[in-house]
Amino acid sequence: MSPRTGRPKTDNPKDIQLKIRADRQTIDDLEYCCKKKAMTKSDVIRLGIQKVKEEVDEKE
Repeated sequence: MSPRTGRPKTDNPKDIQLKIRADRQTIDDLEYCCKKKAMTKSDVIRLGIQKVKEEVDEKE
């Protein structure tokens, strides 16, 4: 038998898609951050959510 092909399974699959509406300035800011940090748009957004969650947790 041949070995399994395809991408390996992950413990935390990212199988949910999210669609947002944004103005031009927000998109420009996102792209700027992506270039400066060498990250994908999804990674920058995830990082932003984590930072806001940390702020919320600190206030509680």
